[in-house]
Amino acid sequence: MAKKTKSYTEAQLIEMFDLERLKGNDEHALMKEWTGTQTQLLDWEKSLFDDITKDLAKKIDGWNEEMLKMNLVSPILILGKIKETNQYKTYYESLLEATVDGYFLKVRCDMMIAKGILEVPKVPYFYFQEYKKRKDPKGDVFAQLLEAFLISQEKNKNGKPLYGCTIWGKDWEFFVMENKTYCISQAYDCTRKDDLVQIIAILRKFKEILETRLVD
Repeated sequence: MAKKTKSYTEAQLIEMFDLERLKGNDEHALMKEWTGTQTQLLDWEKSLFDDITKDLAKKIDGWNEEMLKMNLVSPILILGKIKETNQYKTYYESLLEATVDGYFLKVRCDMMIAKGILEVPKVPYFYFQEYKKRKDPKGDVFAQLLEAFLISQEKNKNGKPLYGCTIWGKDWEFFVMENKTYCISQAYDCTRKDDLVQIIAILRKFKEILETRLVD
């Protein structure tokens, strides 16, 4: 019988599902490839980039979740070329649930990229989780992302890796999960221009990975 759903910590999920956690951009081949990419901004992209970064370090600590989404995350997704195609869609505030190894897991995803039918995601590929100020997160953000990965592995049943990102205020961290092993990148501080360019490069690289390796 599946156990009643509850909130788990990252440590509990590692023990429950025999997971292995790696940390660092060079600790996993997929992470090394993904975060080792580079990009160049076009003139119009530089203009948007300048608008995003103007006084960002002064403003970001005062933003609530919705302000963070609209003022920072949305334009970065535009620069990262993350948009819907006829192969995949973006979903917001979607509920995922599944029984995995006898445990009933359920998580609400702030944003996911998935193949789907209308408003129903069917095959998830990527998750953005949280959009909270780092000093005021609700729950274990890493655990929430892990639960989404575990649920997706159970639903997808295709053996393909899963990708994701947590956004806590100014810090962006990227995730890859392959089988029972997951890797967390270094933290990228979006108030630093070099880091923000790299965040954009990583998002663009994911689009390439998605369209050439993940989408059937």
